[in-house]
Amino acid sequence: MTIRVLLADDQEMVRAAFRMIIDSQPDMRVVAQAADGADAVDQARSLRPDVCLLDIRMPRLDGLEATRLLAGPDAPDPLNVLIATTFDLDEYVYRALRNGACGFLLKDGAPGLLTEAVRAAAAGNSLISPSVTVRLLAQMAPHRPGPAAPSEVRPDRRAGGGGRQAPTEPLTQRELDVVRRVARGRTNEEVAADLYITLSTVKTHLGNVQRKLAARNRVEIAAWAWENGICQGDAG
Repeated sequence: MTIRVLLADDQEMVRAAFRMIIDSQPDMRVVAQAADGADAVDQARSLRPDVCLLDIRMPRLDGLEATRLLAGPDAPDPLNVLIATTFDLDEYVYRALRNGACGFLLKDGAPGLLTEAVRAAAAGNSLISPSVTVRLLAQMAPHRPGPAAPSEVRPDRRAGGGGRQAPTEPLTQRELDVVRRVARGRTNEEVAADLYITLSTVKTHLGNVQRKLAARNRVEIAAWAWENGICQGDAG
């Protein structure tokens, strides 16, 4: 199955470079391009690509607002959105994730990271540039001396809204062990090795956590962990 990708960037040279990388992959194809966010939203809603790769700073409508319209909580049928930007700013990353992005990449990253992120997004998973992952998510941690116990976790009320929901049921200790490592940027394979469990067991724990938190992907799981102090005091 071919992954259909929409590219949106106001710089033609960037679009050309990304298209060359994506079209060189046997399982990917660029199906549309846009030079501004408004056009990107219109084309995405019409074509329903598997992945929308958006820049942040674009005319008419920036990539963050376009992400909210295409993948946010109020989007009737959310699409998979990746943000690719030159600007390594925490506020951009945080807002992109809040608006429903399933990945955040820096444009100076390796081509392999781009194609890996596209595949992850198409599969409903997430990827954030390693250079920003832990630093970004750590900014979400509340300033308190230690991690909250699962029973103490409350919905986050920041960012101008209802915030993340509290778990529908408490997370087990093993689930919390998995969540801490996911929040530190570990892959499923690394989590399995750290905890001496099988890969299928990691996936089972993540599935249970995702259900309990009503999280759409591992990025939201990681954000919940940092926001609620689950990772504080963890050596990683």
